[in-house]
Amino acid sequence: MIKIDIVADIVCPWCFIGKRRLETAIAMVRRNVPEFRYETRWRPFFLNPDTPPEGEPYLPFLEQKFGGRAPVEALFERVRAAGRAYDIDYAFERIELRANTLQAHRLLYWAQQRGNADALIERLFVAQFQRGEHVGDRVTLIKIAVDCGYPANELETYLYSDEYTDTVNEDAQRIRAMGIRMVPSFILDGEQIIVGAEDPTVLATAMLQSLDAR
Repeated sequence: MIKIDIVADIVCPWCFIGKRRLETAIAMVRRNVPEFRYETRWRPFFLNPDTPPEGEPYLPFLEQKFGGRAPVEALFERVRAAGRAYDIDYAFERIELRANTLQAHRLLYWAQQRGNADALIERLFVAQFQRGEHVGDRVTLIKIAVDCGYPANELETYLYSDEYTDTVNEDAQRIRAMGIRMVPSFILDGEQIIVGAEDPTVLATAMLQSLDAR
């Protein structure tokens, strides 16, 4: 079994593409190694740690960051073009707020104590980039998680507490201390780091090399 850590932020559109490319890479590996097994773990990264807890207007933030509306629209089109190959239809026009993702990362951490959270993060990406839902809002996060089969009462108690907040922040700091400054990044067996939403072939080759090194 290979352990795959995926460093990502919910508000990063390339992380959504990176998830799909990883899935494609895993399918490629299984064509060579049918018995291939893996375990994923989603690790926190904060693209904009200073985002207010209530969020901030989406387009004005991006326009200030990238120097105007035209560069932002060009960026959107590049992402849309990359996403189409993986059946992702981005709806940036639906996004009103850029979320503070601390609560979403806390939710992911909590869910991963209970098993695989790939379906949950897929739903979070859909919420952010296709439905325009506010993924920094606790009520929205509870609804998303309930849709994925998690118990509402436990979620409400947890998300309205501070449990695991320090744990998540400390893990994000560890990621930064490893020198990771771009997301998505993939860490294979705690050693090999692949930075960026790489082509599935790159990811598949790295996984096969990791298997061969054992």
